[in-house]
Amino acid sequence: MSRLCLALVVVLLFLLGCKSQNQNLMIVKELNSNWEFSETDSVNWLPAKVPGCVHTDLLANGKIEDPFYRLNEHDLQWIDKKDWIYKTEFKLDQNFLNKDRLVLDFKGLDTYADVYLNDQKVLSADNMFREWTVDVKKYLKTGKNKLKVEFRSPISEGLNLYDANGFVYPGAENDQAELGQVEGNKRVSIYTRKAGYHYGWDWGPRLVSSGIWRPILLKAWDNARIKDLQIVQNEVSEDLARFTAILELEAEQEVLAEIQIQNGGMDLATSEVQLKKGNHTYELDFDIKNPKLWWPNGLGDQNLYNIKAQVNINGKTEQATHRIGIRTVEVVREKDEKGTSFFFRVNGVPVFMKGANYIPNDIFPSRVSQEQLKKVIATAKKSNMNMLRVWGGGYYEDDLFYDLCDEAGILVWQDFMFACAMYPDDQEFLNNVKLEARDNIKRLRNHPSIALWCGNNEILVAWHNWGWKKQANEQGEEVTQKVWKAYTDIFHEVLPKAVKEYDPSRFYWSSSPSSGTGIKPDLVNGDDHYWGVWWGKEPFETYATHIARFMSEYGFQSFPEMKSVRKYAEPKDYDIYSEVMKSHQRSSIGNETIEYYMLKDYKKPKDFESFLYVNHVLQAEGIKFALEGHRRAMPYCMGSLYWQINDCWPVASWSSTDYYQEWKALQYYVKKGFEPLLVSPYFENDSIKVAVVNDPLKEVNAKLIMKVLDFSGKEKWSKSKDISIRKNSSEVFFTHELKSFLQNRNPKKELFSVELRMGEDVLARNILYFKPGKDLILSKPNVDFKITEEKKAYEISLSSDVLAKNVFLSLGDEDGFFSDNYFDVLAGESVNIKLETELSLAEIKKVIQLRTLDTTFE
Repeated sequence: MSRLCLALVVVLLFLLGCKSQNQNLMIVKELNSNWEFSETDSVNWLPAKVPGCVHTDLLANGKIEDPFYRLNEHDLQWIDKKDWIYKTEFKLDQNFLNKDRLVLDFKGLDTYADVYLNDQKVLSADNMFREWTVDVKKYLKTGKNKLKVEFRSPISEGLNLYDANGFVYPGAENDQAELGQVEGNKRVSIYTRKAGYHYGWDWGPRLVSSGIWRPILLKAWDNARIKDLQIVQNEVSEDLARFTAILELEAEQEVLAEIQIQNGGMDLATSEVQLKKGNHTYELDFDIKNPKLWWPNGLGDQNLYNIKAQVNINGKTEQATHRIGIRTVEVVREKDEKGTSFFFRVNGVPVFMKGANYIPNDIFPSRVSQEQLKKVIATAKKSNMNMLRVWGGGYYEDDLFYDLCDEAGILVWQDFMFACAMYPDDQEFLNNVKLEARDNIKRLRNHPSIALWCGNNEILVAWHNWGWKKQANEQGEEVTQKVWKAYTDIFHEVLPKAVKEYDPSRFYWSSSPSSGTGIKPDLVNGDDHYWGVWWGKEPFETYATHIARFMSEYGFQSFPEMKSVRKYAEPKDYDIYSEVMKSHQRSSIGNETIEYYMLKDYKKPKDFESFLYVNHVLQAEGIKFALEGHRRAMPYCMGSLYWQINDCWPVASWSSTDYYQEWKALQYYVKKGFEPLLVSPYFENDSIKVAVVNDPLKEVNAKLIMKVLDFSGKEKWSKSKDISIRKNSSEVFFTHELKSFLQNRNPKKELFSVELRMGEDVLARNILYFKPGKDLILSKPNVDFKITEEKKAYEISLSSDVLAKNVFLSLGDEDGFFSDNYFDVLAGESVNIKLETELSLAEIKKVIQLRTLDTTFE
């Protein structure tokens, strides 16, 4: 053999060896095509999309109208009383079937489902939140295979459980059983481990669907597989971070394996392990030198590491990768002179949590796109947030949501999926909850964004303060004991034990709001949901006085803007008391409460579109009291999460962005109210004050400039002072007795302007008005604006001869994003904002509209 031929043979053998070394132990086939669905006992099969659900498939096939349009939702309540079948066929070759193990992995079945493979029943599911796996090697064959999923009506199943129970559990008032035409208006949602908001909420529709809502995977492997990878952070210093990789491996027989841990292709640890047959865990310690920390948004970078675990067996490999952030997060509960603290300490630093509550982005979870998730997290980051609370009446979000939070520096307060109801405690239910908790804790625990696990939303406070205990007592002492035992079993036993077992480094909080395990909320020992504004008709100013250690819920409603309303309503519906507007408003006191607060602070709007505009301003100005009041109260108060950042359908709600992800006035106010450096003028008792809040971890030296201006721009008073603002602090830098401050002034025609400056740079600014909007004497402004085309956006420069209050720019029904909106332009000043749109300059000039407060009233 020639030297050349010999060399070619050597190269060929080398390449074959490389190919062998890179063969995977695991093969994954996604079963997402060729699906059909039908009502049970029907012969009419229609194309189906998986992941999806019955409602979206009926809609796609033209069998129902858009559930969100006008009153269509009301006509679709028959769907959840039916049983439905989904089926598909897929082909397999013998090589696939020769694998040691073949498993069907259902990432999400909603909810009561029987699964048949080649006409053999292989699985019964009853929990939307769980992942279901089943061995199927013995049922599969070469060539065509049939998969069928039969879904039973969640309403029928719920009614059976309700009737068998013997008493009525308190709560579940958000279950809109009457709208749903449920037998006897029975609220059956609590019996089913399914997203509670599907049955209705005070911001959502009632559309109780069924379906395959997350992917189905067929997995095949030889020898062994990585069932789970947990990265445990042991200790962190400036020079070194120490970790343990815990691999859960499922092996078919005893076999020698090499386990490697890598970061970006760099080996961190290697070990040869004799795998035992079955499920076992194996640990490898590893270090990362000179670690770069992960910080919340606004305090530093979000450094992330890709940690890969690779198992090599007989030349074949299996790997799992998790992206981690190196950081410490503690929930600090320490006694002080006022009570017990409740704050998050990140990397040793107390951090004020600025953010919102988050609900699902659609009533049909499978319809939420990657783009929607990216946009909502981008909105949070852009708005200077560092926390979102995933609320307990929806579902555990997709992996992408947490990936995006990791990247954006958004910490996640993660509720378990229990909200506003007492729940059963039979052993089958408790076991189901235990497995649900296991699945989701293990899935999410490696994310640096996960900050806290919370047992439930508002159940404890409802038991003590909303009359639920009385409702139980009216059914007998035995019922009261049984209902409360169910609560303690779930939230004081099952869930905290699951956290301790699967994610012991993270804090568990049994209920929000509360002052500790089983202790009803107060203002000095825990978190609080404050609804005195809205439900209690208390004035907006109380946001700044009713303050707990952590404000985890509060809010005020608004409708979507006119552009969004036109997508679900007709002109004949343009009245807040029309049937359509009342249906797209699920709060029992909704539209009249908006109007009540509006007429306290503003004159009556002249038409429906003007009402929507003033409603946005009203919501934003009201929540402004809370955003600034909570931040001024630090370190006593260390968190402000308003309700809510998003919507699941087009509706009047407490959201700051509507279903179509359009920013309301509130979102713009949140962006300013959560700025890292905030200057906040306010009234307290009989004084006018100016406080400065500085979140960053560095001191700031600046000039505080305060002025009283009339609406024509004339200066009536001014004062400036050099100040030193401590890092991570809130401090009052100006106080004046209000009566003397207003002496010889006209509060209906003047305003208080404050700025922080460093040289010519404005670091922060704010405006305080002495009177509510309806009492201000506003002249009609002449607002000039010039649009300049730039590379990636347009710049709009605005100026006005007199005060232009709450300038609102829009593009009609066209798409575009303004960097600021609903802002005030002071007389003689120039304001520059950016506009992002696909429109040309000529098209913008045709459709751009400008509205100010003075043009809005009768």
